[in-house]
Amino acid sequence: MTAELARRAIAHGRLAIDTEFVSERRYQALLCLAQVAVPDPDAPEGVRTEVIDPLAEPAPLTRTAAGPASQAGAPDPASSAPDPDPARLARALADPAVEVVVHAGRQDVAILRRSWRTEITNIFDTQVAAGFLGFGNQEGYESLVRRVLGVRLEGNEGFTRWDRRPLTPRQLEYAADDARLLLELGSELERRLEERGRLAWAREECQSLEEASDERDPERVYERLPRLGRLNEAARGVALELVSWRERIARAMDRPAGYVLPDRALIELARRTPRDHEGLESIRGLPPHTMHRRGDELLAAIARGRERPAPPPPPEPPGREPADAPLVSLAQALVRHRSIESGVAVELIATQSELAVLVSSLRRGRAGDQVRVGRGWRRELVGEELRELVGGRRSLSVDSGGRLQVTSR
Repeated sequence: MTAELARRAIAHGRLAIDTEFVSERRYQALLCLAQVAVPDPDAPEGVRTEVIDPLAEPAPLTRTAAGPASQAGAPDPASSAPDPDPARLARALADPAVEVVVHAGRQDVAILRRSWRTEITNIFDTQVAAGFLGFGNQEGYESLVRRVLGVRLEGNEGFTRWDRRPLTPRQLEYAADDARLLLELGSELERRLEERGRLAWAREECQSLEEASDERDPERVYERLPRLGRLNEAARGVALELVSWRERIARAMDRPAGYVLPDRALIELARRTPRDHEGLESIRGLPPHTMHRRGDELLAAIARGRERPAPPPPPEPPGREPADAPLVSLAQALVRHRSIESGVAVELIATQSELAVLVSSLRRGRAGDQVRVGRGWRRELVGEELRELVGGRRSLSVDSGGRLQVTSR
């Protein structure tokens, strides 16, 4: 089945994909279903939709009068089939000549990259695209389908147990519906973006999804620990070792890292570095199952941490001078003005914290290129104007009708 889907996707240069997964009480999300839609002139409405089930048992084999054994039953849009080898479909996802249509697909992409060991390129995210057309930055799939295609989707199976088998007919119908209209929705949004000269901007924004990942790097996890700045040099080495130990154990158990060792308990262990079980018992928030079953391992990790080189202290948060605040407010006003004018969601353009960093950088003679509003389509829309505003070469005013005016000076 996946080979046929891949063949059609490559032949037509498009496919749509959505997933169902379960992340609760797991180290990483478990892929439970992948719903794929590809162009098919012979199918109803010109789209073939299949629900691929990586957790299903293979269908029983039957013998036909023709001879060789075959799988009983043919898949239909409201059934699932096992996926023993998604490699061919994975290659289609990685083919830059195949457009991959998703909706709010960052987590879908991350799970598929890990589970199917593939890259995913040429992504078109309909939620991202909607943000360039005045729909807001977080428009849901059902709402977008209704507003763009005039179709009302039924069913509310999204939070059911997708990891239990067998799946119910309602679950399968709901899953198939998630992909069935994605291709049409993507085509209509692309048409509207092309009309407004925004398609290149949307494609640029979607490129970042290609790097989406749910892999956990211990050093990145360490950098996000709470109250890290309160640890001294020796304690930071212990904290990093404890993070590495916790990640290994959580992955092996397929449990969330916090189940093994919550962040607050980890920081307290690093600060106090107990040397025996009695010391472990004095740590507030240390899970009993970790203390009693893995106490020796935990003490060994703490001992290793005392010997390892300490990572550098976390960087100080950028300081903000009171004099920057009025300029940040003006920058926000300009961004909102261009958002309303262009129909691009303000959240896509720049956040208040990003504008604060940009204003601080520009006022101190730096380029501000580290802020995304200073690059790409954002710079074209408003980034260059923001530079001129902070540099005193552009001004904001209110006309007699109460409308904001942006003028060069």
